[in-house]
Amino acid sequence: MTRVEQIRAALQAALAPTELDVVDDSVRHAGHAGARDGRGHFNVRVVSAAFAGKPPLARHRAVYAAVGEMMQTDIHALSIKAFAPGEAGSPGSERVVPPLDHLPLS
Repeated sequence: MTRVEQIRAALQAALAPTELDVVDDSVRHAGHAGARDGRGHFNVRVVSAAFAGKPPLARHRAVYAAVGEMMQTDIHALSIKAFAPGEAGSPGSERVVPPLDHLPLS
């Protein structure tokens, strides 16, 4: 089982997500200090009802708890985007977030 598959399995078991994307971004960090020991860089986008009503810090803690020991053995860096269903960035979201260059400066 690849590390991406292991991360997916851990997150599916812990969070029962309705949508889950896991990307191994390690190749972009070749030569980086964390890459030398064989651990990887991963991006996770997860949509789960388990996140409803929870602040971002609690969501990230839930993701870290799900991958647990892998943070010590397989994962050097983990980028997390965690949403509850219906939030901006999740499938079926009604809210549109404008690009930063269109926001007023004041």
